Amino acid sequence: MPPPPEPRPEHVDVLIIGAGLSGIGAACHLRRESPDHSYAVLESREASGGTWDLFRYPGVRSDSDMFTLGYSFRPWPGEKALADGASILRYVRDTARAYGVDQHIRYRHTVVRAQWSSAQARWTVHAERTDTGEPAVFTCAFLHACTGYYRYDEGYAPPFPGRERFTGPVVHPQQWPEGLDVTGQRVVVIGSGATAVTLVPSLAERGARVTMLQRSPSYVTTLAARDPIARLLRGTLPAKAAYAAVRWKNVLVQLGSYQLSRRQPKLMKALLRRGLRRWLPANYAIDTHFAPRYNPWDQRLCLVPDGDLFRALRAGTAEIVTDHIDTFTETGLALRSGAALEADVIVTATGLNVRLLGGLTLTVDGQVVDPAHTVAYKGMMLSGVPNFALTLGYTHASWTLKADLVARYVCRVLNHLRDTGRQVATPTPPPFTGDGELSPLLDLTSGYVQRSLATLPRQGPSAPWRLHQNYLRDLRLMRRAPVDDGWLRFTSPTPPPSTETEPQAPARA
Repeated sequence: MPPPPEPRPEHVDVLIIGAGLSGIGAACHLRRESPDHSYAVLESREASGGTWDLFRYPGVRSDSDMFTLGYSFRPWPGEKALADGASILRYVRDTARAYGVDQHIRYRHTVVRAQWSSAQARWTVHAERTDTGEPAVFTCAFLHACTGYYRYDEGYAPPFPGRERFTGPVVHPQQWPEGLDVTGQRVVVIGSGATAVTLVPSLAERGARVTMLQRSPSYVTTLAARDPIARLLRGTLPAKAAYAAVRWKNVLVQLGSYQLSRRQPKLMKALLRRGLRRWLPANYAIDTHFAPRYNPWDQRLCLVPDGDLFRALRAGTAEIVTDHIDTFTETGLALRSGAALEADVIVTATGLNVRLLGGLTLTVDGQVVDPAHTVAYKGMMLSGVPNFALTLGYTHASWTLKADLVARYVCRVLNHLRDTGRQVATPTPPPFTGDGELSPLLDLTSGYVQRSLATLPRQGPSAPWRLHQNYLRDLRLMRRAPVDDGWLRFTSPTPPPSTETEPQAPARA
């Protein structure tokens, strides 16, 4: 039986992939700054919100303050600086409704591949309906991938020895089961990152006896759940002015913390340790449980609101064990030290599986694009790939700070194309001399980053091919610098080579 005919393509000027924090923000910026461009948003799931709709584990919250994780154009209305997932989801969806973006979202559309034609100066995007299995085809002049950086369908699960022997539930936070009751249960949380330090006090509050089992420590510090300066300014300034002031204050604090960590790591370690001493019981084994082998901000710094993790440790409702797993047993975990942890529930807060572009395949004029063989332009476009952008937020600051810059830069590019009568924008790097000039796009030592380096784009030695993780520098680079900088090449469509035979001159007698 022949395959069913391909559906007739639907055309928009800009196609956004993903209806999470970044995708909805990108669509809002289009409405604000490029309102003459038509657009649609494709979302593979049945609801918007991305991460904040997917993650349902107890206590899920932001690991960045909401005055910088919130959108630049819409003040965060909540009281909490580190907000719960439900409040963030409501904020994202309210923003989509306020700008009419929710009317442009096509749910249950999983993008499979996107093909660029230089002759037509457009993308043809193939999707599958997750509810019916039917194909859907879109064409667009510009493609913007706001797909995040990890797999939504599964988290990272190391191959723990003997896992099948454990008789209780083994839960990954990314697939938290509805209705799991931990009251009176012995719960072991494996991991030491942001998810683990969020889960431990939340599970303790729900009546569990919690052990956080970490192979190695992370840097952990506290942040006031409610920003006192925000509370003061909200009482004296208009909402937008207060939001902008607190946002800039927090941007500078984040940047200062990162720069101090890079330039004076010993001093930053001492400051973090001093904070721990204020929260933890006297004679607590800080060197065992809170002294990582790496420098601050080699991995993300874990924030805990109002010291909730430390309060659980002081109360005895939670404990930290630093050791290696030898094997799962029927009743818990056997550790390399010879100790055993009894458990009724084991939570594997072991991280994410990185997947760039949501797994879609890009081709340019029939050639498959391998992102690992490209160089990132301003951390948002790929060398040699026309009319395409991807949003990767900061790893050392709030995701949305960079997402906002990317979305606004896309609008600048679209408006420049319109104003100049051009149709194609292609990042074209200089001839780098070799791998010595190129480095991984992300410089974190976190496991999820290190496992994925071979699949990610690379970066060059200097701007605009270098990702600086510095909001102030990026603000100049993406808001102030000219769009037509010589590296982003603006052209018109390339006609296909002629296949017609040149007419022959008549033969002479």
